[in-house]
Amino acid sequence: MKIAIGSDHGGVELKDTILNFLKEQGHEVVDLGCNCKDSVDYPDYANDVCDKVLGGECNRGILVCGTGMGMSMAANRHMGIRAALCVEPFTAKMSREHNDANVLCLGGRVIGPGLALEVVNTWVATEFAGGRHQRRISMFSS
Repeated sequence: MKIAIGSDHGGVELKDTILNFLKEQGHEVVDLGCNCKDSVDYPDYANDVCDKVLGGECNRGILVCGTGMGMSMAANRHMGIRAALCVEPFTAKMSREHNDANVLCLGGRVIGPGLALEVVNTWVATEFAGGRHQRRISMFSS
């Protein structure tokens, strides 16, 4: 799978951890920054990741900021993006299975790296169930 990943300064360390994990799992990862702890504007990175997903260049995206909230809000402003802020594996699984989330948001200051990798692994591995869920998604994501 080809996955775009981006972060702001509050999520750069966790982004790098996730990026390395995904590469080890055999995924192609497009790192869209940021790559330092200097203060940056998270909407810029959310927009870049969403553009890659919406343009079909990447299958899915992952965004990391301090809490995950800002990235989630910025990403969900894009029609066709279904960004899910997840803090444990069950919501990650349901965000994919029932909501076909195409962007995962995480908080680098909220979730530790071990749990974050469990969330990422679950989210990447889970397929969309379709069926009645597609009808509901079509109501807000077309």
